Amino acid sequence: MSENRETCAPPRANITVMDLDDDACYRAIATRDARFDGRLFIGVKSTGIYCRPICPARTPKRENVKFYASAAAAQEAGFRPCLRCRPEAAPDLAVWRGTSNTVSRALGLIEDGALDNGNVEALADRLGVGERQLRRLFNKHLGASPITVAQTRRILLAKQLIHETGLTMTEVALASGFGSVRRFNETFRDLYDRPPSALRRHPQPRKGGEVVILLRYRPPFDWPAMLAFLRDRTIPGVEMIDGDTYARTIDLAGAQGTVAVCPAEGNALKATVCFPKLSALPSIIAHLRRIFDLAADPPVIAAHLSEDPHLAPLVAARPGLRVPGAWDGFELAVRAILGQQITVSAAIALAGRLVERYGGRLKDDVAVPGKLTHIFPRPQCLAKAEITGMPGARARALTSLAATVAADPQIFGARRGLGEATAALCKLPGIGEWTAQYIAMRELREPDAFPAADVGLMRAMANGDGARPSPRELLARAERWRPWRAYAAQHLWASLAPVAPLKLAAE
Repeated sequence: MSENRETCAPPRANITVMDLDDDACYRAIATRDARFDGRLFIGVKSTGIYCRPICPARTPKRENVKFYASAAAAQEAGFRPCLRCRPEAAPDLAVWRGTSNTVSRALGLIEDGALDNGNVEALADRLGVGERQLRRLFNKHLGASPITVAQTRRILLAKQLIHETGLTMTEVALASGFGSVRRFNETFRDLYDRPPSALRRHPQPRKGGEVVILLRYRPPFDWPAMLAFLRDRTIPGVEMIDGDTYARTIDLAGAQGTVAVCPAEGNALKATVCFPKLSALPSIIAHLRRIFDLAADPPVIAAHLSEDPHLAPLVAARPGLRVPGAWDGFELAVRAILGQQITVSAAIALAGRLVERYGGRLKDDVAVPGKLTHIFPRPQCLAKAEITGMPGARARALTSLAATVAADPQIFGARRGLGEATAALCKLPGIGEWTAQYIAMRELREPDAFPAADVGLMRAMANGDGARPSPRELLARAERWRPWRAYAAQHLWASLAPVAPLKLAAE
């Protein structure tokens, strides 16, 4: 099966608004069916407004509505966002996953700012497709062009910041990615027929330099499982878990800060960002969405995986289980190399010593004394370091990896397909097939990545006599789990938790 095929999932694995007729869509909005929130947007021709299916306003007449697969599609058609149901508060679901991984990768790059200073042609080139093909895929799966998607994300983020934060309008413009305050004001006047300041009804107090924002998801969400996974891998000085809150230090373009994330009401996580550059907020949000897998659509994934009799009870036992992501690909690769042939706790101890010796010390105004004190070592630093305290081969692998990443910072970026991504990763020092698949799962957010040689996975799939499948046999069995093999792996690992700590091989 080609890695670049656009359709690799059974028809039941993913249903979008494109698969539904208008009558079904109208029934969804007439009943305010929350299952369609984030999947379906309604353009009301009589008012020129587009809404979520859960909008509390009176249901418009059937002949006055049009249906769209994304907020960007509705906006491209000339509708403006509803002020009551706030489309920016809808969960941002990866409903195209399993049918177009190219679109998924493109959206990840757009979230990271690929179209802020670049064009669609350059974006298509990074993905290995033609510009016309990329536009066609966006129109098919999202109903809008890449440029419209990027602009809509920017506008909806700005509107969310106006509603949820105490940032000034100038700060909102900067934090949402607008090139100028003038452009910000013009966009809002054109779209809402009023200045952006008129949309703020209840100003929120702002504490110091913090920005607090809600990151929404589609339920369920197994937060205890996510926190347990991260707790076992918390690097001293860089990360910490306090109660139900995960926090860590961050370093972007030479600026340092911290983020803290905890559950909030209304199917959302609350992120508290303390960072000196407001212009980095879209990138920080994109990182956090990847770490906590907020684009996942658990009911769709669960329905597909539950077709396998072995996975069905595991999925039922842990609804909302997600695949934890990583803040940074280099950091994740270093963790994996450090953990080769040793336990998770031993690897974390090594990582802590590496951070203490080679990581940058966090500035006093953002540090949490005794808890968050360092940023993870930069590739440029480790590339020149004389690393001790571990086997020489492993130390050399780390310095070689660091030199490679320093020379090509995009090495962990989106690739043209899972096969190409893992092949490129396997060329890096100290990284084999298992680690490459693991990085693809957690950093590249490839939903079909699958480390078939993992001992834990083979143990979880043992038959009643205790006989474990071989990697080849496990890979063959996993064919029916596509395009969600990464989630199947997470469920299998989690199934070992009652009898042993959740432990991933080679980390």
